[in-house]
Amino acid sequence: MILRQAREVLRIEAEGILNLIEKIDENFGKMVDLILRSKGRTIITGIGKSGIVARKIVATLISTGTPSLFLHPVEAMHGDLGMVSDKDVVIALSNSGETGELNILLPSIKRIGCPLIGFTGNTDSTLARHSDIVIYVGVEREACPMGLAPTASTTAALAMGDALAVTLINKRRFKPRDFQRLHPGGNLGQRLSVKVKEIMLTSRHIPIVYEAVTMREVIKEINRSQMGATLVAKKDTNILLGIVTDGDIRRFLDENDTIQGKHVEDAMTTNPKTLHPDSVAYDALNIMEKHEITVLPITNLKKKIQGILHLHDILGKGDFKFNGDTIR
Repeated sequence: MILRQAREVLRIEAEGILNLIEKIDENFGKMVDLILRSKGRTIITGIGKSGIVARKIVATLISTGTPSLFLHPVEAMHGDLGMVSDKDVVIALSNSGETGELNILLPSIKRIGCPLIGFTGNTDSTLARHSDIVIYVGVEREACPMGLAPTASTTAALAMGDALAVTLINKRRFKPRDFQRLHPGGNLGQRLSVKVKEIMLTSRHIPIVYEAVTMREVIKEINRSQMGATLVAKKDTNILLGIVTDGDIRRFLDENDTIQGKHVEDAMTTNPKTLHPDSVAYDALNIMEKHEITVLPITNLKKKIQGILHLHDILGKGDFKFNGDTIR
């Protein structure tokens, strides 16, 4: 009985979100463009459960590059409205669109002159009529058996807020390095702050072939390492000569009918981008993003190979070792 009820709640809330997919229209695009053009902040307001959802949306927007703040409707009517300017965009959340404490604030927001966006499940409500843009976030039913406690409706509003945040991330071309700048204490922030030598692969884990080997041996080494690349070095000194990636092999095969009789020098990229082991992962990520590569040879000042770093080792696919401890 308990498990059946739990599954039914999840089913209702999932259906509430899925039904919004067909409801998204040109108003969503207008909202995104409006926020991108704004010279001020995105101010989100709501009360009760909608206020809690509003705070979460604000937190997501702030952490992903959109200046935002939460405005409590009641406090706004007692002075906090002074935080709002005509350069801001206001998003008001109310499923019914008839929340008294919120709606009393709407005329004042309109007088300030900033655009108003309404997240509501009632497009014929007071909130909808005051809004310049209406985003529908309604659900057919709440998960609450009495239909009283906001459940599916708050989940739907939260999901629409996430859709807004992710769209803005893409439009702003927000990068992991930007996320690290705003999250110095988070897991990704820790990853990007450590030295490359803490997370690079070393010794036998380095995919490596030596000068003059055949292309067949190159492919075998790439398959062995499962890194999508292999370094090329001088036999006696381990000085880096180049790198061969999956992309290099595809381009090679596009220009040549066979690998028979071909050697590593025929396909490798010479003078690849490198980094010193004492550099921080943040620098490695910047190089990878700038040059659109996923593997970075790590060498000393004499170009002797010390290790190799994959993008996954920075962003945390799998386990991450820091000072000898494994962080999951």
